[in-house]
Amino acid sequence: MNIADYLKGNLRQYGILGALVLIFIFFVVMSGGKLLNPNNISSLVQQVAYVAVLSIGMVTVIVAGHIDLSVGSVVAFIGAVVGQLMYTYHVGWPVAVLAALIVGLLVGAWQGIWVAIARIPAFIVTLSSMLLFRGLAVVTLGAKTLSGFPEEFSAISKGGLPKFVGTIDISSSALPTFFRGEADVFTLLIGAIAIVGLVYSSFRTRAAERKHGLTPIPLSLTVGKLVLLGVVIAFFTYLVSLSRVGTPIVLIIVAVLIVVYTFVQNRTVYGRHVYAIGGNLNAAILSGVNTRRVNFAIFLNMGVLTGICAVIVTARLGAATPTAGNGYELDAIAACFIGGAAVTGGVGKVSGAMIGALIMGLLTMGLSILGVNESWQMVVKGLVLLAAVILDLFSKRRSVLAEVGQR
Repeated sequence: MNIADYLKGNLRQYGILGALVLIFIFFVVMSGGKLLNPNNISSLVQQVAYVAVLSIGMVTVIVAGHIDLSVGSVVAFIGAVVGQLMYTYHVGWPVAVLAALIVGLLVGAWQGIWVAIARIPAFIVTLSSMLLFRGLAVVTLGAKTLSGFPEEFSAISKGGLPKFVGTIDISSSALPTFFRGEADVFTLLIGAIAIVGLVYSSFRTRAAERKHGLTPIPLSLTVGKLVLLGVVIAFFTYLVSLSRVGTPIVLIIVAVLIVVYTFVQNRTVYGRHVYAIGGNLNAAILSGVNTRRVNFAIFLNMGVLTGICAVIVTARLGAATPTAGNGYELDAIAACFIGGAAVTGGVGKVSGAMIGALIMGLLTMGLSILGVNESWQMVVKGLVLLAAVILDLFSKRRSVLAEVGQR
């Protein structure tokens, strides 16, 4: 496989990555460099976290050919439960977090029963659940907002890991003001580990492809990708290390979820069955895939991730409110489609969803820095989502025409 053929076959993937870079550069230039402020970068990570967590689950739902419209309401409901436990019943925050995961699991089981067992379309089930759990959030809180949670709980979303390794004073006058300060050594070490892990994973994948008789992508392209990604990771790790909080706790949570779910999606029988169901349901059934079990697991998994998201959102807001999670389902769905998930199912990756989540987060923060009001932010996000769906349909149509031409 030569470089030209590989790039042609993965044009959408690299196009999305290129779009992310262009959007970032645009906002850096338009904001006069304010977006590069380390505290803004750290805030961007914390702001994107809820979209990232929901997108990890949503991409699996979409790949299987379903949709989940209820996640925003479920976030509000679980957040209300967590708030009541800590505020009214004085339950410790670790127990409240555990309760959030259990409630998320139960919600996922509820929806999984109707979709997988009763065979009701996920669109209908989750649309009704959107109304159901939004109402339950209001009932649980009584239309009021609960606040005053422990600092340790709020730190889940707004805090960082302790700077126990120490800091390095970087005060060279040759550097821009934003690039000077006390760099957290532990954050820099995490970035270095991430780069080493990326290199190891890439070459391990190449070795596995050769072992199974497959042709890996050209070595020069692999090295080029690793150098580019390594520079990007190092750059943003350095900026985050200069921020007030150092390594955001929520970044570690999201990173662990990305690693775990990428492995599940690409290296497990369950992951392959999800793609099989979304790609061709009848063929999957004839191949012996237990579609009921897989679909039930998909919504069970979505419920747990929604519980994690509820904890992150409640900790970030510092309050439990019945209006929490408004529009979150649209943000998550948009991130998946922007990141390359197919409207018809069978296609989508966690990595693509993360790029989509970053694009959504960059648009929100960049437009806010530029002083664009929220209404126009929604307009821009809607146009970006529409462009992503049109690109997906155009790419598929072009592939079909290419196959017909070859015949």
